[in-house]
Amino acid sequence: MVDVETTGLSPRRDRIIELAIVRLDAAGVVVDESVGRFDPEGPVGATHIHGITQADVDGKPRFADVAPSIVAGIAGLPVVAHNAKFDLAFLRNELEAAGWDVPWVDGYCTLEASWSYLPEMDRRRLVDCCWASGVALDDAHSALGDARATAGLFRSYLRANGGPDRAMVQAQDSARSTNWPSSPTRTPLSPSDRSWDQRPAPIRFSRSRPTMPPLMKQLTALTLLEVIDEGAPVGTTAYLELLFDALEDGDISETESDALAEVRADYDLTAADVTAAHEALLLALAHRAVDDGHVSHEERRELRSVASLLGVPDGTVKAVLNRADAARHARLSAGLGPLPDPWPHGVPLRVGDRIAFTGCEERQRERLERRAEELGVRVSGAVSGRTTMLITDGSFSGGKLARSLELGTRTVHPDVFEVLLRHLQPASAIGMMPAPSVTAPTAISSRSGAQDEIGRPSPSAIRAWAVAQGYEVGVRGRLPREVLDAYAKAV
Repeated sequence: MVDVETTGLSPRRDRIIELAIVRLDAAGVVVDESVGRFDPEGPVGATHIHGITQADVDGKPRFADVAPSIVAGIAGLPVVAHNAKFDLAFLRNELEAAGWDVPWVDGYCTLEASWSYLPEMDRRRLVDCCWASGVALDDAHSALGDARATAGLFRSYLRANGGPDRAMVQAQDSARSTNWPSSPTRTPLSPSDRSWDQRPAPIRFSRSRPTMPPLMKQLTALTLLEVIDEGAPVGTTAYLELLFDALEDGDISETESDALAEVRADYDLTAADVTAAHEALLLALAHRAVDDGHVSHEERRELRSVASLLGVPDGTVKAVLNRADAARHARLSAGLGPLPDPWPHGVPLRVGDRIAFTGCEERQRERLERRAEELGVRVSGAVSGRTTMLITDGSFSGGKLARSLELGTRTVHPDVFEVLLRHLQPASAIGMMPAPSVTAPTAISSRSGAQDEIGRPSPSAIRAWAVAQGYEVGVRGRLPREVLDAYAKAV
């Protein structure tokens, strides 16, 4: 078991300041363990994470000074680590900088293996996997504490599998056949030789307000499984974990940007893999944004900001919101029953329809608006060509009513709307059920005498009816005369 604490996230530029090796026998029992700190020949980095101060490494040996004993400790053995490519990349770069010709080392990654042994987990950090497996994690973010915890996690895998799994057997075979050099072949690099100027341009994503915006709240609650379910390749798990951590504070720093680029290289992720992971993350966020039935302007703005940050085209934001909206409509449409027969209220209300209210009793209106949004009906503040119906009791003749008359928008009394809501039908986009026999709609409300229908029905209502009856109609354009005539006869 190997774990490193480092000055930063980039194996090419940053240094190992602490290394722990815990060696196990075939049954997973600890044979021996060692830990050491090193002089990084520069700043120690994030003390608030690893707890190591500059004073802790003053006078310690350089990594190059103890490299022979480190090689002796791992040669011939499979290297096991949590997010193994991260630890192995640091080991490889330190040894190469120390003048060693490093053979390719196949490691066993307990994070990758967690998909087989702990398939239902939301996050897959070492602390998450240890908690799910009942393994103690003491002194987290110290090299020895994390290496011991990784050993415990690995033992739990051995017990669950009844011995090494196929990936471990392959790692063991590879380790036995790997020939390590007995000494360095080159002069170690100096600290200045280890500097590289080629680094990606920094990416910034700063919140405009000190409080956490709605979308950032959704981001911090997002799980890996949600993103994988939306199409992120399983091989991008480590990349996504680092991306989650980077995005949690609303800012991807230059160091984090470098680290993400190096994870992509370490895991041989293609441009298509990364694009798929980014779009899946965006779609998972969009699902969370639309789940309450309303995507605020702030959520849209931040979704665009995240898209820009991830290199996803701006036009994709609208597409992923539409996909998330359609998925929500599908969920809400599931299990809805058929209309009663006979049905006296004309074209039914459907999940995803847009409605508006005007001139209704305040408490009834609030209750109906709230219930409509819960069921996936969109409540708008204005009437437009996309509005399915206007709900009014006729007590107020304002701009919304005037606009509905101009557009021919269907208007219904709130009592009738309550019936329509009670018999809500699936969204038209996921397949209409055949309509029952339709009788003429009641013209007068039994409660207040207001008209149930004012003017002709909207084209969207006719279009929805036509689809339910099996007519082929487009989502835009003029409706065929035969459809208009058939609708007029039916209602």
